[in-house]
Amino acid sequence: MIDDRGAEPLPCGTWPSPVLAQTLTERAVSLSLPQIDGAHVYWLEGRPEEGGRTALVCRSADGEPADVVATMPDGSPADVRSRVHEYGGAAYTVLAGTVVFSHGGDGRLYRLETGRGGGRHAGPPSDPEPVGLTPEAQWRFADPVIDVTRGVVYAVREDHSSAADGGEPVNELVSVPLDGSAADDVSRVTALVTGHDFVTSPVLNEDATRLAWITWEHPHMPWTSSRLHVGALTTEGTLADEEVIAGGDGVSVAQPVWTPGGDLLHVDDSSGWWNLYRTEGVGPGRDGPPRSRDLHPSEMEFTPPQWRLGPRTVAVLDEDHVVCSWTSEGRWHMGTVRLANGELEEWHTGWEPVGDIAASGGRVVLVAATPTRTPAIVEIDLEARDVGVLKESCAVRLDDGDVSPARPISWSSTDGAEAHGFFYAPRSSRFVGPEDELPPLIVMTHGGPTSATLGVLSLGVQFWTSRGFAVLDVNYGGSTGYGRAYRERLDGVWGVVDVADCASGAEHLAASGMVDRRRMAIRGGSAGGFTTLAALAFTDVFTAGASLYGIGDLAALARDTHKFESRYLEGLVGPYPEAEEVYRERSPVHHTDRLSAPLVLLQGSDDKVVPPNQAEQMAEAVRSKGLPVAVVMFEGEAHGFRRAENIQAAVLAELSFYAQVWGFEPAGDVPRLAVENLA
Repeated sequence: MIDDRGAEPLPCGTWPSPVLAQTLTERAVSLSLPQIDGAHVYWLEGRPEEGGRTALVCRSADGEPADVVATMPDGSPADVRSRVHEYGGAAYTVLAGTVVFSHGGDGRLYRLETGRGGGRHAGPPSDPEPVGLTPEAQWRFADPVIDVTRGVVYAVREDHSSAADGGEPVNELVSVPLDGSAADDVSRVTALVTGHDFVTSPVLNEDATRLAWITWEHPHMPWTSSRLHVGALTTEGTLADEEVIAGGDGVSVAQPVWTPGGDLLHVDDSSGWWNLYRTEGVGPGRDGPPRSRDLHPSEMEFTPPQWRLGPRTVAVLDEDHVVCSWTSEGRWHMGTVRLANGELEEWHTGWEPVGDIAASGGRVVLVAATPTRTPAIVEIDLEARDVGVLKESCAVRLDDGDVSPARPISWSSTDGAEAHGFFYAPRSSRFVGPEDELPPLIVMTHGGPTSATLGVLSLGVQFWTSRGFAVLDVNYGGSTGYGRAYRERLDGVWGVVDVADCASGAEHLAASGMVDRRRMAIRGGSAGGFTTLAALAFTDVFTAGASLYGIGDLAALARDTHKFESRYLEGLVGPYPEAEEVYRERSPVHHTDRLSAPLVLLQGSDDKVVPPNQAEQMAEAVRSKGLPVAVVMFEGEAHGFRRAENIQAAVLAELSFYAQVWGFEPAGDVPRLAVENLA
């Protein structure tokens, strides 16, 4: 029977879909860190089809986007990327045509004169070549800030020189000459801020007299306890009169931004929510200590968690306004806040901010998306009241009839607390499920776990919904965007609260008659992979699972991970090894006797965050129990898949796995995954 839309009934999971595996990567890029420099707009593009490299792109006022630099002096492809904290972020800056960037190939800082704006060290406007600013060393850099007055760039340096001896990397704020003299003389790199476990977010005020930055110490994370510092810059470029402006134990700070008048803005959660603050009286000639006030007290959050360096969701628009984005009840919004009185005005552009924001000269540029369009670099011309798209992350446009919109839902979890997520119903313009069939469900668990999922168009979600699957994307307890108390629901109980929220969410949908209880899977990557494995071990709600570079052994992670997350688990589980028994109780690999569902594991061979031996250990445990299991190891991939062919292979392997364990035939060319112990 054909329904009133003309859709043909087909079993769920078997629908031919316009979202192919190639769609996820073909002509698709990730977009981040837009910056405005005069008439030019810059941004970063992560390109799976180019081996996962990140390109720096510039669009002039009347031109098409073009790569700023294609190759390095040694002929290798330019990769504008940082690996500070392993997750990187803030890999470049631009000022008056001078670009300073971190090259992923060697970790060094480079300067490039684009000829667009007459930089202080401007070279020929044509065929620019990057100039090395730092020596070949075991250093990584991020968060560069150009100081034209002193001819230096300030940046976060992560020194891995002691790694060979088992030492921890050293994080410092340094200054590097822009003339390239430090490339051959290590002594020319000057450490300005030392003695802290972590330092990030350097920002220079307009007259280059003061510098602000953020620090935090083990065992904290930047979203649990951190401090905002300010110091005076001397003529020689050293720091003096350092003081702490905000933050401290139990308060996290983020995103320092100087105003044209010399005040300092920042975000902190001293109220229980990441609100926006203005601090006056910073600097010489003040009367009394600096004075901070919450510009717009509210149950809204004006920053994401600082997993990567340099998140920018607050930008100065003019002397009395900042443009910013904030999240409320899981959705991101955008608008302005007046500096004089904190008045907030929301902009209704049809686009939801999903990344960084830049503002200059009456223009605002940001990464944004809609329920039917993938993330894009969007420009808002305030004078012309015009919204334009400079670059889309994906050239593929879906028919509205093939797009399943996000529906925010909440439900009561097992501890009585309210949990949140986004529900996506199966949707196709050509097919519909039979009247007597409920759709299979895929519960998605985001990484972090201190992170959040967004309710905008994701082709990774639509890949499933357009084939007849329902999807529940869960913002379990511990997720950001719902206030500090919701974030702290996970403190000490990772592997309990998140699992309960995901399982109760699936049961809520099944009890409501929206999904097939017999075909409910859970999937996730990294921390979401741990929640996936824990849900399969400690509940009987799910009948399949997919772990992408997920954690099976918490103790192994505590013993063998990188500096940034080396003490993260102390807050989520407990101190190690003092709480070793708790780690064992929560680790799925030690409870394989309780597993009752098939499992597929997808892993990168070069993963330093979750070492591949964890996936191999988990697979062996499942294998020995006689449960269906499949393992796919992607050579050369790290934490998260960057290469197009591997992204495609991973999603097809997962689809084939569900098809085999649930007994349906997927449409299209889906290679049959080798599944062990399949009856």
